[in-house]
Amino acid sequence: MSGKVAVVTGGIGGIGTEICRELAKAGYRVVACDTPLAAEHFAAWTQERKDEGMDIPVYGVDVASFDSCRDALQKITAEVGPVDVLVNGAGITKDGTLKKMTLDQWRAVLSTNLDSVFNMTRNVIDGMLERGYGRVINIASVNGAKGQLGQCNYSSAKAGMHGFTMALAQEVARKNITVNTISPGYIGTKMVMAIPEDVRNKIIAQIPVGRLGKPEEIARLVVFLSDENTGFMTGANVHINGGQFMEH
Repeated sequence: MSGKVAVVTGGIGGIGTEICRELAKAGYRVVACDTPLAAEHFAAWTQERKDEGMDIPVYGVDVASFDSCRDALQKITAEVGPVDVLVNGAGITKDGTLKKMTLDQWRAVLSTNLDSVFNMTRNVIDGMLERGYGRVINIASVNGAKGQLGQCNYSSAKAGMHGFTMALAQEVARKNITVNTISPGYIGTKMVMAIPEDVRNKIIAQIPVGRLGKPEEIARLVVFLSDENTGFMTGANVHINGGQFMEH
């Protein structure tokens, strides 16, 4: 995959970092995008990757802003190259029962988790269509498929991501562009490990394989879907959750 450019939003997070690593190992020129609010961590993250032998720049992008996404992608195209692979991995949670959920909590999650998929993809799809190649991978969630108490906003956004996947997949299929969703279960990131141990143990008890997932397990699936030889797989929602949720 030498020379192909892969952009990963939420790129310096727990899962995002592993996705960037695995794509770089597979020969992509990887660009991480993350919120400008985390800009103080960009230099250290980039240095950590350099220490691992990887040159992965980080661009600050407000994925909830169409203009911010457009400007960042124009800059990435000029400085790195046209985007061949887009991984929409940015996401936040603002949990609460609907009875207590505020409009701000609803809008923040929908704009960051769902509007971002439009904002980023809309700004790369023209180039992919012109070149006759592209891979779009949307990172959703097991809770977008099965729902979760206290996550009306998050579950709605993640379910919406796959609706976007299925519709766009049909639009661009004949142009050698695939669009797929990955729906991870509970993964052992810092965010999940910060959950109180007793609560975390209850979650693990519901997972048939008896453990949390590993970020690198998600990352390897991203690499598979990014490959130019995976062109017959499009519009799919790949569940990777240790058997916690299954559908036929």
